[in-house]
Amino acid sequence: MDVRYINPFIASIKNVFSTMVQTEVTVGKPVLKPTNDRAVDVSSVIGLSGDIVGAVVLGFSCDVACKLASTFAGIEMTLDHADFSDAIGELANMVAGNAKKDFTGHDVSISLPSVIVGKGHHVSQLKTSPRLVIPCSSAAGSFDVEIAMVVKKAPVTETEVAVAGV
Repeated sequence: MDVRYINPFIASIKNVFSTMVQTEVTVGKPVLKPTNDRAVDVSSVIGLSGDIVGAVVLGFSCDVACKLASTFAGIEMTLDHADFSDAIGELANMVAGNAKKDFTGHDVSISLPSVIVGKGHHVSQLKTSPRLVIPCSSAAGSFDVEIAMVVKKAPVTETEVAVAGV
């Protein structure tokens, strides 16, 4: 995967968590997702469509998800809180939305977030679109951001217009 599409996610993760969750995040070295990946308890999935298609998945343990959602919302949240899924979904929405603004020259849309809660689940990946895992650690604990994307169309660049008499 081209670093031009990964660096916006790294910057977005740091920005969103420091500003919206008041939590500094240390981002580890991105790696291709192994087939025997780590199971998670809470996932928030955002789809990408347009010139770039794929998905962004934030994966957490229950404990980390509850800590982050509580800090983000400003109230104590557990998995069964009525607004828990909205809070976790909004974190993924902000990470994906903040990153996509840096995909200069591409027309990209993001979906509404889907939140999956279930002990020890996996979010499968298509074999045609390898998923990159960005390991993250914070005071609330560790979590992963997974990115699977295919660039369907080269970025549009502004072309120079010829001017008569030049």
